[in-house]
Amino acid sequence: MNEQKKTILTFQIFFLIVYFGFGGITPLLSVYLSQEQGLNGYQIGTIMSIGPIIMIFFQPIWGIICDLTNAPTRIISFLTVITGIIGLGYLFLDQYVWLIVIALFLAIFQSGINPISDSIALKYTAERNLNYGNIRLFGSLGFGLAVFIMGRLSETSLGLDVIFYSLFITLVISSFIITKAPKERATTKLNIKEGIKQFLFLPKFLLFLLVAFLILGPNLANNTYFGLFVEGSGGTFTGIGIAFLIAVLSEIPFMQVAKAWVMRLGILHVSLIAGVVSLIRWGIYVAQPDLWLIYSSAFLQGAAIGLFIPVGLQYVREITPPEMAATAITIYASISGGLGNWFSTFFGGIIYEEASIFIVYFFFSILTALGILLNLWLLHLDRKSRVNKSMKAISA
Repeated sequence: MNEQKKTILTFQIFFLIVYFGFGGITPLLSVYLSQEQGLNGYQIGTIMSIGPIIMIFFQPIWGIICDLTNAPTRIISFLTVITGIIGLGYLFLDQYVWLIVIALFLAIFQSGINPISDSIALKYTAERNLNYGNIRLFGSLGFGLAVFIMGRLSETSLGLDVIFYSLFITLVISSFIITKAPKERATTKLNIKEGIKQFLFLPKFLLFLLVAFLILGPNLANNTYFGLFVEGSGGTFTGIGIAFLIAVLSEIPFMQVAKAWVMRLGILHVSLIAGVVSLIRWGIYVAQPDLWLIYSSAFLQGAAIGLFIPVGLQYVREITPPEMAATAITIYASISGGLGNWFSTFFGGIIYEEASIFIVYFFFSILTALGILLNLWLLHLDRKSRVNKSMKAISA
């Protein structure tokens, strides 16, 4: 096996295992807090929204640290171990205030794992003209398998505690695997202040942050409420696992074709498709469908997240300075996966307590519709910019 294939395999195994850990805890934590800890909708919404809001601040910090130290693999190795250890705290503390503390520290260290690993893999594949989606799809595979397996195990004598043991074991293993990834260093001396100025005042970057906030945010918040949605529709833990398995595994083929679609249609057209598919999915859920329709429509998540995640990262990387890749991607992740996720999760918790889980998805529909409109506006600006460049070239 040559060095390139070995590196790709290392990335694939890392994404598979680390997302397996997250896939066990993310959709079932809200159920654990409800059934095992007896928390109400406000309390669950508060705890589940702590992670996203903390990520807003700490994801850029971890990105800046990576760009300054040029040691992203060592930082990820550290973050995965600490995150796994903190996750075990849910097993030993049951007071509401301590659950908030655990969620707080878990978010601080977990926040850097996904965007930094995305940045490393994206940089490696882009420089060698490889398909990043072929790596990232293993994350979806791991997440989907974990939800199904953990859902089944949670109905045994192990109970929901198993999701925390799984998180610890998988993240410790991941910390060793990532050390085998290439330790590539930036060739340009980094000026953090000037680099941040370049992309924070870039209209395309700022507008796309809003698009991701409104489209990707609800999709990520869905991981919190989908278990409650399936349970409220008459499903079991195993049913939650099956629904998540269908939804997450369906991301794989779309991640594989994302690059080809971008080359044919353009990045912004593909992100628009992801937004429209998301809106269709939320519309189905608002209608209070039967379980069979929930299961059969779960594949729509594949088109939504499977397309938006790789094209969003690619767009950010293309329009920002290359030496600031980790910082730009972590800022992007903090807005979409942090602020967007927090906003949708927190207000979703209030809506869930005051109304119903179906109204939560109506709220997601409104946010997504606004995201689609902004995506169309960004397409208009992009088209206008190309026309202006053509006119200048002709006049010259």
